[in-house]
Amino acid sequence: MLIYLKNQQKNFPVLLETFKRVSVMPYDRTRLVEKVSEIVLTVDRNIEDLNLQTLFSYKVFPENILIAFGQWEAEGRSMRTGDTIVQQVFLPPVKSFSQKMIFGVRIKEIINTSSRKGFSYETLAGHGEKGISTFTIEQTNKGLVFRIHTFSAPGNWFIRLVGPVLAIPYQTYCTQAALKNCKREIEMSL
Repeated sequence: MLIYLKNQQKNFPVLLETFKRVSVMPYDRTRLVEKVSEIVLTVDRNIEDLNLQTLFSYKVFPENILIAFGQWEAEGRSMRTGDTIVQQVFLPPVKSFSQKMIFGVRIKEIINTSSRKGFSYETLAGHGEKGISTFTIEQTNKGLVFRIHTFSAPGNWFIRLVGPVLAIPYQTYCTQAALKNCKREIEMSL
């Protein structure tokens, strides 16, 4: 984890090269906390007819919470397994007046079936959380659903210490904001 007072977006290409050399943080999935959060999309479309650019460009979170730079962007192509992502998290969620925490994650899987589309990533060494997160659009009996499914635990002693008071409530807030943001972006793209 790197912490700055100034926005590091212009340095994302350099940070990406650094994070590409960082290993995935070791974890035992059976010892992580599982969370599933979802929101139903209000669309009358088949999953194949959706514009999933927001999802596959990893613009899931509102920009006052998190901005990111994916390896696929640097290389001018679409997301694929093994790609690294630089994440800049704003705490509090205000771009201009916040601490900017820089993390890295790596794409573990691209999901592309007739009823489920998305990707998962694992956190890299130094991340505030350790584990795996999966972001999907799924055809369910409720209709089309955007789902965030995580297995995670604090990635360092500081997060373990402040987790109950700061990290867990903030993570919950960010997840809810991501659900609403992705729903809005997908629905508006139709």
